[in-house]
Order: sequence, then structure tokens, then C-alpha cells
Amino acid sequence: MSIFDNSYIQQRIDKAQRLKESGYNPYSNSTQRDTTVEKFMYVNSDVADLEDRRDEKRVYSVAGRIKFLRIMGKASFLKIEDESGLLQLYLSRDNLPEGFYNNTFKKDIEVGDIVEASGYPFVTNKGELSLHVSEFKILTKAISPLPEKFHGVTDKEIRYRQRYLDLIMNSEVKKTFKLRSSIVSLTRRFFEDRGFLEVETPMMHPIAGGANAKPFVTHHNALGIDRYLRIAPELYLKRLIVGGFEAVFEINRCFRNEGMDATHNPEFTSIEFYWAYKTYRDLIELTKEYFEYLFEHLKLPSKLPYGDMVVDFDNFNEVTLVESLTKIGGIDEKIATDRSAALLYLKEQKIDVDDSLSLGQLQGEMFDAFVESKLVDPTFITMYPVEISPLARRSDSEPHLTERFELFIAGREIANAFSELNDPLDQYERFKEQVACKDVDDEAHAMDEDFVKALSYGMAPTAGQGIGIDRLVMLLSNEHSIRDVLLFPAMKPIQ
Repeated sequence: MSIFDNSYIQQRIDKAQRLKESGYNPYSNSTQRDTTVEKFMYVNSDVADLEDRRDEKRVYSVAGRIKFLRIMGKASFLKIEDESGLLQLYLSRDNLPEGFYNNTFKKDIEVGDIVEASGYPFVTNKGELSLHVSEFKILTKAISPLPEKFHGVTDKEIRYRQRYLDLIMNSEVKKTFKLRSSIVSLTRRFFEDRGFLEVETPMMHPIAGGANAKPFVTHHNALGIDRYLRIAPELYLKRLIVGGFEAVFEINRCFRNEGMDATHNPEFTSIEFYWAYKTYRDLIELTKEYFEYLFEHLKLPSKLPYGDMVVDFDNFNEVTLVESLTKIGGIDEKIATDRSAALLYLKEQKIDVDDSLSLGQLQGEMFDAFVESKLVDPTFITMYPVEISPLARRSDSEPHLTERFELFIAGREIANAFSELNDPLDQYERFKEQVACKDVDDEAHAMDEDFVKALSYGMAPTAGQGIGIDRLVMLLSNEHSIRDVLLFPAMKPIQ
């Protein structure tokens, strides 16, 4: 069945045809618009103070979509919306070409159409700055009618599947995506101002690596081999540090073939950056500077609501992973530091874990279950076990731990960082251990011998970090589903 097999749509198609027959192109490609709604409202804010509350010498041409229409006998009010705002228009039969108002406007123009209007500013008796129209033109005839109501659980599906309709009907949605654009732009500027070089790395990889995740697989016809959509750019960015660049970043799209929920989408945006001659301690300070920079330029308060929580961005905390288990998760130190006790405890708590997991892996499971959701204010969790940090540098003082942190805010991971492992022999052994884990963890790293070879040429001491842009936007816009900060989120097909 075609979308045009609908009586309401067919009526609008008939009106578009009637416009053509009357000499009006319902899909015009010429417009004389010379201002936006926002600029019109700004430059004419003084009209209310004029003696007759109008200025016929000021002539403007505006354009936008009709969002409201009230047709009367000899005159009509309508409101049009462009990207910058909503403006009321007043049309009078006697100010338009003869016959246009009764024969064309009243019959063939309706809510949803995109129009252009020229005229002068005036203030209505109700005090609303408006445009008194002397010329009116149809630019685009909308043949699908706009919905009258736009809320509710069912309509959420429509919003995500038909984002264009969501944007038409909900100006708040535009604000969210403008905020997202500002965050990305400010992020780029922040790192460029600090001497980082923006680079681009491949999105199709011969080996899935850089993070523990299931990849998407595609086939390269010319090469006759499979390729993996990147799950992270990390290994390529570190190759650039080996090559001599000292500070690089990439705002990248990554792909992970995993489940979808409120914080996961199969494709997502992050920034990864690598900084030679620095450690994870330097990145903790840089991250604090980054948030301060964002809040200053976005003019956000330091105490930001997120659902039922209030996050205090003046209160950055730091705690080791093991300390977080005992101090925040309420887990006995013996359980937190003994493999057998940890395994038994998790099973008693009805958490399904494999008996072969190491202590470090079990600590990660306990953290996920009993700590993460409690981290409201920004908290750096540091010193992760080697077993769950295959690319991070070992601590010199505690070799079973790594110089790594993850930043959690409002109960969610926002960033992951570490002093990078630059010992090629250690890296090779860890890759081997990951390959051996494939039987119980199909997200474990594969062996990347070329990356090991790159390290063998020598990589300067380096710190690297990734920040999830989607989750960051969720946090700063008080949105609780990743779908609300992605213009076109992944959706199941309609059956």
C-alpha cells in the first residue's frame, strides 16, 4: 500500500494540483526571504513603543512552516515557524491580489505548508509583534497532514522513526540537537587550543580491536576479505604516537554489535585522544578542565539536575576500584580482595558469573552490580586490575593493577582513560591471554600482531582517553534515553 493511498493525503494532492492550475507552483524554488523570525523580532522590538504601534516603512520577507491557522471572513491569522522561532502573520483580503484570498488562500493553504510572506511589523491589540502581510506565496505544499497531538509512549516510536516529524512538532527537540552540536564544536576547539591534532583513522579494520565488544562484519569485494566496522580507533591512534605525533584526537563513529538499551546504540560517537609524555594523572586534570570549559561556554550551572538527582560538578571525587567496593558498595574487604570469597558472594547475590573468572574480573562484576549506580557526583575510579585492562600500563608499585581510571557521573560511565602500555612483550602476552579467553568471552580482544610490531619500534610514554559524546549530551540535556540525543537511532523494523 502506498503512502498516497490515504483520503486526507489525496485531498492535499488535489489542492497542490489546483494551485498549479491557478498558476502557483506548489514546489517553488525561488524565495525572497531576507530575515529570520528571530531577527525580525529583535530589530522590531521597539514597534510597541511607536505611536500607532506599526511601521509601514519597514518591509520584511519571512518564510516558514504554517503551525497555526485561523481563517475568518475577510482576514486571517496564522503562525509560521522557521528554525529560529514562531511569528504571527495577519492577512487581509483587501491587501492581497484580487481573488487570491477567497479562491486560493482559504481553499488551498493549510497547516503544514511552507510559505513566504512580505509586509510590515505591527503590534496587535493583544500586544503580539506580528507581520502585516502585503504579499503571500506558497513555497512547498505539504501533502501529509501534521498530527494534532504529539505525546505518549506510542508517539515515542514515531518520534524516533520519523525524526523529521518530531523536529517539526517539537521545538525542544531542536534545542537538544543544537546543544549536541555545540558540545561537539566546543570539544574540538578545546583540544585544538591545547595543541592536539585532529586526525582520521580507518572505519573498516582487518582485526577487531581497541575495546572488548562484538564487531559488525562486512565484506570487501575488491580485496576479497572480511572487514570489521571499528569498535574503537585506539590502536590506530597509538600507531600515530609511535610515528611521532605527540597529541592527537579523533571525534569518531564506532560500531558495536551488542544489545540496545537506554545508554547503548549500535553506532555511537566518542572522542579519543592520546598525549605523549603524559600519564593518566595528567588526564584527570585535563578532564576537569574540559568540563569547566564546557560549562563556561554553554553557560550551565555547576549543579545540574539529572532526573531525580542533582550532580555537583564542583565536586570531583577520586577512589580506587577496590576502595569503591568497600566504601561505596558496602562489600567486606575480605570479599573484595579474595577470589573464592568474591565468587561465592556474587553467586549468593544471584549474579551469574563463570567459575573461571579471575579476581580482577570478579571485582569488575561487583563494581558493576554494587557501585556504579551510586556514583552521582563526578567520580574517577582508578587502579583497575590488569585482567580487565588489556591495553593499560601496569602500575610500577602494584603490577597486578593498571594506571587507569573511568569517570562516572549520575551512575553512568562517561570516560575511560589510562597510561598506555608501551611494552611490546607485555602487550603481546596480554593479547595472548585475551585470545585464550575467547571461549568464555566472545568480546575479548583478538591478536593484533601489527600493533605489537608498531610498539616494538618504541612508543613514548603516553596517556589516552575516550569520552562518550552521546552519554555526555544525555547528561547535559537531562535526557534519559540515548535515542533522544541521536537524530536517527537504530530501530527494529516495523513488522
